Amino acid sequence: MSKKLKLKIVTPERLILEEMMDQVILPTTEGEIAILPDHVPLIVGLKSGDVVAFTNGEHVPMAVVGGFVEVKTVEGVTEVAVLADFAEHISELTEEKILQAKTRAEELKKQMENKEHVNFEHFEAELERSITRVKIADKWRTKKYRK
Repeated sequence: MSKKLKLKIVTPERLILEEMMDQVILPTTEGEIAILPDHVPLIVGLKSGDVVAFTNGEHVPMAVVGGFVEVKTVEGVTEVAVLADFAEHISELTEEKILQAKTRAEELKKQMENKEHVNFEHFEAELERSITRVKIADKWRTKKYRK
């Protein structure tokens, strides 16, 4: 039996995934990194993109936006905690959600052009979430992954 790591992906709204995995690839602020069992302890910022976990030869992709990642060893098990502002499994990105995200991104871009809007951070975060959903859904559309 090969060694595994424990992956936990959490957003402010819910627990997205908690499972033993062989490996996970993450989009960090320092670049894309791969985490394997027995990885050194690490805390790093998370940027928008796809988190791809591997288990039993299957890809388990997630779209994520913002947050951070902590890697630590607890009782001999490598634990990877992804605390994201937003995350969802690729299978949750239906065609309807993708179209809504594209429409919302276009609306937000137009609203951001109006300099009188005060809450740029909110618009920017929502725009990034919509764009990430579309980009990651397009990337994984033709690939095989675990549902």
